[in-house]
Amino acid sequence: MSDTASLVSAVEILGAVEESYKTILTPEAIAFLVLLHRTFNQTRKALLARRRARQAALDGGILPTFLPETKFIREDPTWQGAPPAPGLVDRRVEITGPTDRKMVINALNSEVWTYMADFEDATAPTWENLVSGQVNLYDAIRRQVDFTPPGGKAYKLRTDRVLPTLIVRPRGWHLDEKHFVVDGEPISGSIFDFGLYFFHNAHELVKRGFGPYFYLPKMESHLEARLWNDIFKLSQDMIGMPRGTIRGTVLIETILAAFEMEEIIYELREHSSGLNCGRWDYIFSFIKKFRQNPAFVLPDRSAVTMTSPFMEAYVKLLIKTCHKRGVHAMGGMAAQIPIKSDAAANKAAMENVYKDKLREVNAGHDGTWVAHPALAAIASEVFNKHMPTPNQLFKRTEDVFVTEADLLNSAVPGKITEDGIRKNLDIGLGYMEAWVRGVGCVPINYLMEDAATAEVSRSQLWQWVRHQVTTAEGIKVTKDYALRILEEETAKLEKAAPKGNKFRQAAQHFSTQITGEDYADFLTTLLYDDITKINSKSAKL
Repeated sequence: MSDTASLVSAVEILGAVEESYKTILTPEAIAFLVLLHRTFNQTRKALLARRRARQAALDGGILPTFLPETKFIREDPTWQGAPPAPGLVDRRVEITGPTDRKMVINALNSEVWTYMADFEDATAPTWENLVSGQVNLYDAIRRQVDFTPPGGKAYKLRTDRVLPTLIVRPRGWHLDEKHFVVDGEPISGSIFDFGLYFFHNAHELVKRGFGPYFYLPKMESHLEARLWNDIFKLSQDMIGMPRGTIRGTVLIETILAAFEMEEIIYELREHSSGLNCGRWDYIFSFIKKFRQNPAFVLPDRSAVTMTSPFMEAYVKLLIKTCHKRGVHAMGGMAAQIPIKSDAAANKAAMENVYKDKLREVNAGHDGTWVAHPALAAIASEVFNKHMPTPNQLFKRTEDVFVTEADLLNSAVPGKITEDGIRKNLDIGLGYMEAWVRGVGCVPINYLMEDAATAEVSRSQLWQWVRHQVTTAEGIKVTKDYALRILEEETAKLEKAAPKGNKFRQAAQHFSTQITGEDYADFLTTLLYDDITKINSKSAKL
């Protein structure tokens, strides 16, 4: 890249550049990011505008359908996704979590097949979290991530087994990285996360027998998958890597993407490693997209399970689609964490994990997610017993037919209760309070909550107030009622938390989102400015 100096000159870095960051923020890597930004950012912005137009149509009552213009893709039986890449043939249990150094070591030491290092929903995108996370992954790939915090215990990578395959989840298309400005505008968070990881590690990963693998979140159409594919192709060309080395697993976590699953695999063909059921985000998207439509009001979050009609239809279609096209159909998250203080409650929670994983493997999933290492043994036991092969891509379900009406079937049994309202408030407040402190993954009531579950909580509250529902106790859910309960729950949480907590700050934001009026596109965009630390001058490398 002969033009590196002039490309770097187009960049302002508005976050602190610690000495350890300089391994990552090299002139060559920065130049690579600039080229990706200049080549693809206009397309990204056009796709985000398309999202807004699509939402306006949904608000007007136009429901999604399978696309007539891509019918030829769905009806062509001959095309296939890529064969599984090295390290991705067997993915029966995947662990996910943020990219702090301790988590990276613990995840790689877990008895799992892959580790999804998450720059998205499990990470609050402070500048420090993002760049230090890149440092941690750089070091982990090279097996130099061991560390001992001051006065703490030593954390070391195990050497008695092959470590799990690393997969990275960058942020979604809607998020900017305000600390890294190119030509006067913030770079895409997706491009920033992907570009730094790929540039520094792609060749090293291949040398070690793997490759640069990614989970791709929050997409709403096959055109957004096409953008990722174009970025993959150019990125490989730029560093002299054969096309098809990158692999991307797409999280089907929006209702609109569910109508375009085959098209999404088709766009990524040579780079596709399958689809994943992003269950909590999918519920969030279902509520969000149809929030103005009273026919889509759902009961308490606890009643919306994977056997709810619209969820069951989505799972069946995902498995059928993936196996038809020769790629993995990954299951969803077990968010439970061990309850050490209550043996009976812990037993019941772990039995629920077992049942959920049994449902997934019997349905035809090729693997599943856990949020805590202790759950890996349960998930492994289920998949090892019921899927003795590395995957079950051979399991075809041609007799399954999922219609548009099935995907939109909101007839979920259950009630809306005051307890459900309070739980939504607790989860939303608990997660948002942690997020503005720079923590993106937080245990609440023995579940590992991330942005997706907080989104479900606030979207349900907005929906219930908007449509003036009545609870099982006979209470009409109004704006005033929601704000009163919010104040009660905030006061309780504040009282129980250590001094210096940010529950009041979280409540101020939350209060704007539960009245059936304003609705931020994402909580992460609503809260982002609270955790940005913009320097007045560009940092010197």
